[in-house]
Amino acid sequence: MLALTRKKGESLVINNNIEITVLEIRGDQIKIGISAPKDVPIYRKEVHLQIQKENEAALSIDSLEALNDLLD
Repeated sequence: MLALTRKKGESLVINNNIEITVLEIRGDQIKIGISAPKDVPIYRKEVHLQIQKENEAALSIDSLEALNDLLD
């Protein structure tokens, strides 16, 4: 993991097309802004993990249904 120090109003750039800017610092919370192309999905980590979990469950169900279809 790369750890960087940034102040309010400062940014960092990832892959030449994603910019992350520190918008506000209030206590132990930091508000960030992300500028990225529309085709780049951006999720909070807990949402991303939930999406992965649901996708894995859907694959399991689809695989069972496909197997049942082959056996019928």
